Amino acid sequence: MAPRKKVLLKVIILGDSGVGKTSLMNQFVSKKFSNQYKATIGADFLTKEVVVDGRTITMQIWDTAGQERFQSLGVAFYRGADCCVLTFDVNNAKSFETLDSWRDEFLVQASPRDADNFPFIVLGNKVDVEEGKRMVSQKRALQWCQMKGGIPFFETSAKEALNVEAAFQTIAKNALQQEDEVEMSFPDPIDLNAQNQRDPGCGC
Repeated sequence: MAPRKKVLLKVIILGDSGVGKTSLMNQFVSKKFSNQYKATIGADFLTKEVVVDGRTITMQIWDTAGQERFQSLGVAFYRGADCCVLTFDVNNAKSFETLDSWRDEFLVQASPRDADNFPFIVLGNKVDVEEGKRMVSQKRALQWCQMKGGIPFFETSAKEALNVEAAFQTIAKNALQQEDEVEMSFPDPIDLNAQNQRDPGCGC
């Protein structure tokens, strides 16, 4: 059996400025957290190898700027994405309310082949902040995810590394599924040629 080729999965993290996109990525890739907030300019990416169902895959995780003035850069970064992570801060209601526009914007810019089944994941970050400051309940977030076709949802804390690993494992798994389905829908041209040689269909 021929060894499977190495898989590179492109993952885009979207959400308002300050929800913790960079912190989540850094926590997952390098197990580091910083209290210093520095806005991402444009976009940045990190890679990490993970094992999913016995396959080693490389995740290329793109962290994008949440400020509107950088959103015009979206097209170049969104194209070719295998999964999109929508992130909000559970202590900031507005960051949750903009998930719709982030999702719609991504679908317009990325133009995935099968928009209805494209894998999204929602992360409600900063659950380490005291309960009294929380503005978005788990129930409300889950309802939104259900309305959008059952998007997986995780409550995370980049600071305490809560659910970060589990969330990215699900991201990798769903992105890999998407990648496999795309491959299956494009038959290998060599096989087609071989088929034609075996069965020229000339009727002679």
